[in-house]
Amino acid sequence: MPATAPIRILPATPIAAGPALISLGASAVDARLGGGLIGCALHEIFAEDQDDAGAATGFAAMLALRVAAADKTIVVVRESGDLCRFGSLYAPGLSYIGIDPGSLLLVTAASSIGVLRAAADVIRSGSIAAAIIAPSGRAAALDLTASRRLALSAARHGVLALILRNAAHPAPSAAQTRWQVRSAPSRPLAANAPGLPAFAISLLRHRGGVAGFQAQVEWDCEQRRFRDAPLSGAVPALAGNRSEAA
Repeated sequence: MPATAPIRILPATPIAAGPALISLGASAVDARLGGGLIGCALHEIFAEDQDDAGAATGFAAMLALRVAAADKTIVVVRESGDLCRFGSLYAPGLSYIGIDPGSLLLVTAASSIGVLRAAADVIRSGSIAAAIIAPSGRAAALDLTASRRLALSAARHGVLALILRNAAHPAPSAAQTRWQVRSAPSRPLAANAPGLPAFAISLLRHRGGVAGFQAQVEWDCEQRRFRDAPLSGAVPALAGNRSEAA
């Protein structure tokens, strides 16, 4: 009888790990997202209307802070004209929400094309934690091709790229997710102190197939994380002719 060939045991093929996720910290939102947002990807954040531009900017900065490391910078790329129309970032406000102004770099460009070119350069550097890219208005230069280039570069260089859109409407894009943000009523803290920053957020699109949803979150400035908040910040008024104890 022919000799039996020795059995060779091959090593198991490792299963490739999926992209790293950013936990927002708000458990209900993270659960809906399957653990969080893809960190090395492009995401879009739209202000619901012009009055919510500050809320959308704050939400983007807080997302960037979730991935920021001590030795890496958050870069904000804006059009120079917007600094005159809407003002610059306010350092004490950044400190309040947990961002060291010294760890943030502001880059300005004269046009939306300049903003996209500068953003592409800072993403390619690979030395930043996140880039917040804010072209002005409708920004025709930010088409599907331009967003695809930014998305591929963010994935290649390990950077969170956030497109911040104010006074604009959604258009075809290669972004992993698309969000709409507006300010929300905050709950007062002890001794009726001002409440934490609160946002009403809507997931409009997710390339991974996650269904859209709405949620309300607030930002814990000390822990530097989002947490779930009630959908309504309203407090019921006392009925007439009734005591507070009743």
